Formats: sequence, structure tokens, C-alpha cells
Amino acid sequence: MSRLASELHRLRRSPWEVLCSALVSCGLVLFSQLAVAIVPRLLPSISLLAMLPVAGLVFLAAILVGRFWRRFIRVAASAPLFVLFNVLFLWGVYLFVIRRDTSSLLDMLINAECALLLWGLYRILSGDPGIVAYESSFLEEAGCKDFVDAICSSEKYPSLSRVRHCNCCKANVRGYDHHCPAFGNCIGQKNHRLFMSLLTGFVVAESTYIMCSTKYITRCITSGTLRTENHLSLNMVIGTMLFSVLQVVWQVVFLIWHVYGICFNIRTDEWDKLEEIS
Repeated sequence: MSRLASELHRLRRSPWEVLCSALVSCGLVLFSQLAVAIVPRLLPSISLLAMLPVAGLVFLAAILVGRFWRRFIRVAASAPLFVLFNVLFLWGVYLFVIRRDTSSLLDMLINAECALLLWGLYRILSGDPGIVAYESSFLEEAGCKDFVDAICSSEKYPSLSRVRHCNCCKANVRGYDHHCPAFGNCIGQKNHRLFMSLLTGFVVAESTYIMCSTKYITRCITSGTLRTENHLSLNMVIGTMLFSVLQVVWQVVFLIWHVYGICFNIRTDEWDKLEEIS
């Protein structure tokens, strides 16, 4: 049984609950993306740079409204599905609107990047982050009541160093960095490289999308077809471009932070301890 299936079994979620969660996540993506696409429609006279903070506030407001609605109908959304549907939405806008103005080489590149992102999301969601389990004989020999107690005394047992217990996954993970809600899994020894590769892939793919959408908007302006262009399509392109810029900004900062931690051999879970020492 795969890790995803076992997790669903542990949570005892029925297929109907999983379907409702998927529908809510998809609806939240559509609602937030359409909300951002309204910004260029309502503020056509300002520059794209000035639209950026407005788009950020609109997107945040849409997420808050969506959270209130989810609590009202008592259906939980899924963060990994939210990420997945955002990737599919941007890919769909590219395929049906932007693609005709993109070179063959760039078209192959962005399609390959999106496909790799989907493959990476599946791998990190279903993969093993480094879950460890020790038999009861090991705990008796160590004189510990449970595995969490053994982790707390890990200075006596080097093999347990950097093994942490994740309350979200209810598992003990070797090389535990953090639990990533967006990817639906712990980040540990076995998938830390995949996590870094996937985070870098998001930055690269969204940067490529920004470049393609910018070319599309520039073509509409320079060719004089801005007025004859489908307003919904054009607003979608501008909205998704603003969304991608916002994503790249925080993802680059997040990526630099993780690279810094790797360079100095610091896990995300260990930052709190460093702050206490300092």
C-alpha cells in the first residue's frame, strides 16, 4: 500500500470526503485566480508594477474568503491539491492563450517544466521522507518508554540524531527538516534533495511563464490588437503573470533561506533552538 493510501486509511476519510476536498481546492484556485484577473479589468490605466501589490492583496482576500466558506460548509481543502490545480491552471492558460505567440524551443521548455513539476509533486507526496521504526527490543535496551523518549536522549545514540517525530504524519523521520503542508509530506533525509529540486523547479517554471506571458502582452500592445483581443483571455494572462511574480518573490527568498541552512548544516526544525541559545 502506498504512503498516500495508508495515510488516507489512517485518517479514515471516505472517498466522498476526498472528492469534496478536491472540489473545494479546485474551486478555491478558480476563485482566487479569477479574483486576481479582475485587477487589470478594474485598473486598466495603471502599470503592471503598480498592479502587483493590489493583486497580492486581492489574492490574500480571496484566500481568506475561501477559508471562511470552507469553515461554513465544513469541508477541508487540500494544500497539495491547491498547488496542483494552480500548476494546471497556469499550464492551461499557457496552452490555450499564450502558446500561439511562443517559439517552438520555448514551448518545449515550458511544457517540459510543467510536466516535471507534476511528476515531482507526485514523487514527494507519495515518497518516503525517511521514516524510521525501531523494535520494542531496542527501546527496552535503551531504557526508554517510547520512541519519542529515545529521540530526546539521542546524544547517547548517534543513530537517532536528527530523528524527529512529526505530529502531522504521526511518524519518526530521519534527517527531519520540516513538515511541508504544500507538498503534503515531511521533508527528511530521503526527499530533501527532491524538495530543493522541486522548489527550484517552481521558480524556474514560473519565471519562464512570466517571460512567455510578457511576450504575449507586448505583442498585443505593439501589434495594435489590444482592443480586438479577447478581454477575458488578456486579463487571465495578466492575472496569472502577476500571480507568478508574487510566487517567485517569496519562493526565491524561501529557497535562499534553505540554501543558507544547507551551507551551515542547519535544519529548519533547528532554527528555534538556535534562537533560544542566542
